Amino acid sequence: MSARRTLLTGCALGLGLVAGAAAGAEPVLSMPGIQVNLAGAGQGGGEISSAIKILLGLTVLSLAPAILMSMTSFVRIVIVLSMLRHALGMQETPPNTVIVSLALFLTFFTMTPALTEVNTKALQPFMAGSLTAEKAVQGAILPLREFMVRQTREPDLALMVELAKAEQPRTMDDISMVQLIPAFMLSELRAAFQIGFVIFLPFLLVDLIVSSALMSLGMMMVPPASISLPLKILMFVLIDGWNLIVRALLGTFV
Repeated sequence: MSARRTLLTGCALGLGLVAGAAAGAEPVLSMPGIQVNLAGAGQGGGEISSAIKILLGLTVLSLAPAILMSMTSFVRIVIVLSMLRHALGMQETPPNTVIVSLALFLTFFTMTPALTEVNTKALQPFMAGSLTAEKAVQGAILPLREFMVRQTREPDLALMVELAKAEQPRTMDDISMVQLIPAFMLSELRAAFQIGFVIFLPFLLVDLIVSSALMSLGMMMVPPASISLPLKILMFVLIDGWNLIVRALLGTFV
């Protein structure tokens, strides 16, 4: 509720500023605990420019979850971490909040070069007024597009082009974002399941050994999970599993 209230408040502020600037009057917007008064802030298009920047900022914030899910490494990381939890045999440990938070910061770590390029080549020039909004958007998409192209498999890309019934692209620049984004997500899902399968194998081996041992001892009434779970946790801790998983996972993006 608090996030929705904050978003609605920001939208109301942006719309109020645009309305006041377009009407030529002194834009004054009053809300409970909030008062915006741009009287004397300048002449000409200054108020409109500020209002447009506010609206663009609100738009980016509202689209941030979709961008995070569809144009970054978040999908692969969070799926691998979730499959690791299931391989260990623990349904609720680590909690979802911990897994999502870790995946989020690992995503920022992975996307740092692209985000730095977006900031230096698009965001800062746009805020300084040296770039138009259209060129700033193009400059911001280019680093993300290059990242997605490097991680997208050619068969997945060919599938989306075929389903779109579009002409075969001659270069990667001819591929639209509508085709590239789903192809990138399909490639990320495939890579995540491949990594998850490799992670499952050693834990599956522990389960088989424990089940065979209990069967040979005649302890058929003892649940194998009650014995294998501590062994899998001990094995994972002794081999420093978290460091191995993170190192291998982030290495797939190099």
